[in-house]
Amino acid sequence: MKTFYITTAIDYVNGAPHLGHAYEKVLTDVIARFRRQMGDRVHFVTGTDEHGQKVQASARKEGIEPQAYVDKTSAEFRALYDRLAVSYDDFIRTTEPRHKKVVREILQRLFDQGEIYQDEYRGFYSTRQEQFLQEKDRLPDGSWPEIFGEVTQIMEKNYFFRLRKYQDWLIDYLRTHEDFVFPKYRQKQVLEFLKEPLNDLCISRPKERLEWGISLPFDEKYVTYVWFDALLNYYSAVADKGLWPADFNLIGKDILVPPHAVYWPIMLHAAGLPPPKALLVHGWWLQSGAKMSKSTGVATNPLDLVDQFGVDAFRYFLIREMNVGQDSEFTVEQFLVRYNSELANNLGNLVNRTLNMTTRFAGGVVPAAGENEDLERALQSLWLGTRDEAIALCERFQFHTALERAMVFLTETNAYIEKRAPWRLAKSADAKDQALLRTSLATMAEALRLAVALIQHVTPATTVKINSVLDYTPGAIWRDELEWGGKLAGRKVAPALVLFPRPAAEAGGQASEVRGQKSAGGKQKPEARGQTTDVRGQTSEVRDEKSGATDPKPKAGPPS
Repeated sequence: MKTFYITTAIDYVNGAPHLGHAYEKVLTDVIARFRRQMGDRVHFVTGTDEHGQKVQASARKEGIEPQAYVDKTSAEFRALYDRLAVSYDDFIRTTEPRHKKVVREILQRLFDQGEIYQDEYRGFYSTRQEQFLQEKDRLPDGSWPEIFGEVTQIMEKNYFFRLRKYQDWLIDYLRTHEDFVFPKYRQKQVLEFLKEPLNDLCISRPKERLEWGISLPFDEKYVTYVWFDALLNYYSAVADKGLWPADFNLIGKDILVPPHAVYWPIMLHAAGLPPPKALLVHGWWLQSGAKMSKSTGVATNPLDLVDQFGVDAFRYFLIREMNVGQDSEFTVEQFLVRYNSELANNLGNLVNRTLNMTTRFAGGVVPAAGENEDLERALQSLWLGTRDEAIALCERFQFHTALERAMVFLTETNAYIEKRAPWRLAKSADAKDQALLRTSLATMAEALRLAVALIQHVTPATTVKINSVLDYTPGAIWRDELEWGGKLAGRKVAPALVLFPRPAAEAGGQASEVRGQKSAGGKQKPEARGQTTDVRGQTSEVRDEKSGATDPKPKAGPPS
């Protein structure tokens, strides 16, 4: 069995989690679940970064010890990820002894090799980024970029890592490992950065200025620099498990250069360890073109949408809306479009049509399919293409497009129902029509089973619920579950299931509040224009042959 080791960036605990944190962890979870489905032995690590000047200052502001502060904030991050069904195998904290031990061992090794030396630094320091700056970091007008916050001049003795020594090695490594950074154009950005000479990296802070950190093993008057501490979590989490190197370190684009693409591989190489196999770099969620984060003041609390619409709806939106590697605009309006048109009115509608019609026309038992005709053969052919294309897309991290293909298949399944019209066949006494009725009900149920299996790494709870009402327990081999067959024949289905209901806010008179949350951008993507953002309650659609109207209420007998 192939081993697949994937990590997220660990989250800095100086503040509450926001949408960007949630997206990165859900994306990594989707990848981890997909690789498990493909048969890999997955090890998925996330965690929190708990040292540094900002943490120390925040703890003092609250009048508590730093450890108490990070215990509290780390728990908030972990609670969110548990709420979002993030299936991590390990949650590492940089204040844990296992991590500190590895960091000190690596520091001592590099010091003994002569890769770390002491020198005096004079220059500028950004407290927000906890890093020293150079004149080249200024904007053309001489000011400092907003990302650095307050910048002060400083002079102090510190320890430095010989980063510059390995610049040529890193350039050569990137040129001979063209897939080290995904998307590929990000690797070109790294090489562009490396055209300028590197400076050696300051890897310490004196305890007289910063006490909250891991002490240097060769000089206890200093703690290690927060990046040199935090980056090593990917290795310290598996140092005793034989899983290094990681298949992917998944990170945001803002921490690619220089931390992950320059510091990290050079640190590992100098210590005699291989770099991760690849860096997977995602984009930002934006509101009116600005990054959503706690520092910009435009962060959205992920739990707001989770509480109103459910975990799987939130997960689905994050993965459906953003192309991995690109930025995406966040609006509540666009969330409602996806929720209404794709989840409620497409997937949810198919669920209830299947349950309702099976209950009405087959006594609640999925019949065995008879002979297929052109409509059935066309839907089965579409499934084969959808399945193969979706798997290939997921292997390339194109989950948003894979979900779009799944939605097309669901749309065509609903269209199949309209064309086959089981409610008409049920009124016929003709043996051929009754055989077609049984085939149509079996086809609807099988298409539903397959569709939810195809997207289960994105909507795991929804998949469990649907399989439950279909009285079906999937087998252990996911690929076998994607074969069209008669797995549901003879199963007793539930009469109904409401998966994506009208939000409670709408029923309680707060609909205007939900819809009225205008994000700064307020723009819809082109494909969403012209679609309603009304979130309607799901109903089972059973059309009456005479009137053609939709009958929203399940009935005990055939349509009149």
